[in-house]
Amino acid sequence: MNTNTAHPVQGVYLGTTCAKIKKSGAEDFVLLQFNDAAVTVATFTQNAFCAAPVTLAKRHLAVKAPKALVINSGNANAGTGKQGMMDAEQTCAWVANELGCSADEVLPFSTGVIGQNLPMQKVQQAIPMAAANLKIDGWSDAMKGIMTTDTVEKIYSEKVSIQGHEITLTGISKGSGMIHPNMATMLGFVATDAKITRECLQQAMTDAVNLSFNRITVDGDTSTNDACTLTATQQADMPTIEDSHSMAYQEFANALNHCMMTLAQKIVRDGEGATKFVAVEVENARSSEEALKVAHAVALSPLVKTALFASDPNWGRILAAVGRAGVENFDIDAIQIYLGDVLLVENGGRADSYTEEAGQAVMNETDINIKIILNRGEAGEVVWTTDFSYDYVKINAEYRT
Repeated sequence: MNTNTAHPVQGVYLGTTCAKIKKSGAEDFVLLQFNDAAVTVATFTQNAFCAAPVTLAKRHLAVKAPKALVINSGNANAGTGKQGMMDAEQTCAWVANELGCSADEVLPFSTGVIGQNLPMQKVQQAIPMAAANLKIDGWSDAMKGIMTTDTVEKIYSEKVSIQGHEITLTGISKGSGMIHPNMATMLGFVATDAKITRECLQQAMTDAVNLSFNRITVDGDTSTNDACTLTATQQADMPTIEDSHSMAYQEFANALNHCMMTLAQKIVRDGEGATKFVAVEVENARSSEEALKVAHAVALSPLVKTALFASDPNWGRILAAVGRAGVENFDIDAIQIYLGDVLLVENGGRADSYTEEAGQAVMNETDINIKIILNRGEAGEVVWTTDFSYDYVKINAEYRT
């Protein structure tokens, strides 16, 4: 596995250019073109104010198999009303004309500042430039083209054996702030040459997103523009996966889960201003929903997150967040809370074995695990998050400048 260098995926071509939408002058416009046999599935934000490109991408995906994706960064085309929809439609029409397909075979994606109209002249001029750059090994350039406040590239690529047949799985994602389900604020584009039916591909993707991008949070804000696509070009030398109960499907699903989880964790590690990578693990809950409720209460607590930034073992903040999670009939005497391998809380209060020195040693680490054992059932979940630093405030205060 190589998570920095991207293996080409047969049937996927990527072209990147600078449309000068970003004030920085960096690459900000990307095209992906697929072969005719390719199948694409997607998941999207659940924000009610979803951006025009999200609405249009959903509409197009329901009609035809996509032949192309068009992505711009620096402008979200969100909160832009009817004009935003017209601009998204025009962008798809221009791409279709350039690539020789129909407009409803193009899915649009945008990321950046909300509430500003797309600079359509720049978009129009960028399309033929990006098309001229289409190449099978364009993943790294495309990664640069979708970044906003990201500080590092987020690429995953692996060659996997499925019942003795080799496939390629390559993906990129962007996201750093405004990160929270559903579906965690980000854009992700993953492709594989595997032969698999649309139904199996959709199930594998839904499950993988729920275990990855829907398990991360940086700041509790869900974007207007979240989207993740998965394309299978059907080019690998293998039998078609058409049964979700088969061993081939399970092997593919496991590989996809690992890909999505790696990309999701890269987003958290690049959280705006983040200095800590934190796993909040809840065990022995009555249900997955209950476990997530407790995990998110801790992961989203500004007091917990600022204590993490300060490396302050203020365990009372974790206890308080668990207590306000909204779980019915909580038996606080049954709950155990760990910081790393250090027991913080049991029998309704501070553990007799706890020492400030032990807690401090864990808090000094950059990767921290918080484990909450509810002792109410058999369900468990994990959420990945970050601390809150001075830089998070600075980055977002200066976002439009």
